[in-house]
Amino acid sequence: MTDSALEQGVLETAGALVKSGPLCDPCLGRPFAALSFGLRNEERGKGLRVATALAADSDYEAPDPASCWVCEGVCGRFEEYARRCVEQAEGTEFRTYQVGTRLPPLIEENERLLRADAGLDADAGEQLNSELNREVGRRVGDMTGTAVDFERPDVQFTIDLAADEVAIRRHSVAIYGRYRKLERHISQTDWEKYDRSVESYIAPAMTTVHRGTEGVFHGAGREDVDATMVGTGRPFVLEVKQPRRRRIDLPEIEQQINSDADGAVEVEELQYATHDMIDRVKRHDASKRYRMAIEFGEPVTADAFELALERLQGETLEQRTPNRVSHRRADRVRERTVYDIEGSRESQTEATVEVHGEGGLYVKELVSGDEGRTEPSLAGLVEAPAVVTALDVLAVEGETEPFATPAFLVDADGQR
Repeated sequence: MTDSALEQGVLETAGALVKSGPLCDPCLGRPFAALSFGLRNEERGKGLRVATALAADSDYEAPDPASCWVCEGVCGRFEEYARRCVEQAEGTEFRTYQVGTRLPPLIEENERLLRADAGLDADAGEQLNSELNREVGRRVGDMTGTAVDFERPDVQFTIDLAADEVAIRRHSVAIYGRYRKLERHISQTDWEKYDRSVESYIAPAMTTVHRGTEGVFHGAGREDVDATMVGTGRPFVLEVKQPRRRRIDLPEIEQQINSDADGAVEVEELQYATHDMIDRVKRHDASKRYRMAIEFGEPVTADAFELALERLQGETLEQRTPNRVSHRRADRVRERTVYDIEGSRESQTEATVEVHGEGGLYVKELVSGDEGRTEPSLAGLVEAPAVVTALDVLAVEGETEPFATPAFLVDADGQR
């Protein structure tokens, strides 16, 4: 098709649209959104209206946006919707945003009929919700000095045309860090059986300072309630829901949490993170280091103890789901490797052992054998009953790379 033929086709189609009924300039221009890059639909519509009037030598009549049969006046309210979005965001700190729209079924049908009456494809040009999102979004950005983000914005505005409502959703903020649990009988997350949890020391303070509605704790695994988490600490992410503040002085809140915990729990390395870090702390392969105080049910010689440690060095164990967790985990056999093990015997019935093992290694069962469900085991090798009387987790580290890499962290401006 030649340029002149294309122009003639556009004018004929525009003329047919103009004759369909009262039509605002954005609705007239929207079916031609793929033409003339750099123009807004309102500019396209006005240009087409002038061109069709000139071609027909007819009077030019400026449209009344409120009487448009397609959008029912919506396109004349872009500025109003933008102001309402900004009002919804009052008191909310944000750098990025996105606008979404829910169209009433009648307006969706009007959009279809507009194109059908002119012989156009149903998806010709641009749809009203897309234009509304862009035009309102552009105005929100101008009013607030913020930027649109189509992946994970700080806030999401939703315009419900049927209800004539504008709502805001504040996307959660993620704070990565490491915690140490320095006292025993503290659960990781809130649990009615225990008065204290790691979560209870961290989440309320973080939620309050970010002016959020809820703090959700995500840990890289969890230690037993009767174990401590010392050494380099365990990675975690605290997710604050619906925050009105997105950036605070993390060293200051770190100091406050540690002071309020009074030696029971400590946090460090607090950094803002991407939302993807939540999944990473849950799924990233990690090895662990443990220190265990062990009690034998019968005297064990120094030679038997040392030979047992040598046998376990580098060994891949077969561990059937332990009796103590069989009520909540599938009963199956898992293979887990002991990377390194060393220890000292304090007496014929007492020893201290440190283990570096693959993630998922049940270390208590490595010692006890769990009635034969773990093979080989320290108890089996020394031929004496053995139990862990105190367990300390010393380190939780990524198998192939650290948990906190630049791809999962953000700076003060929210940039990776």
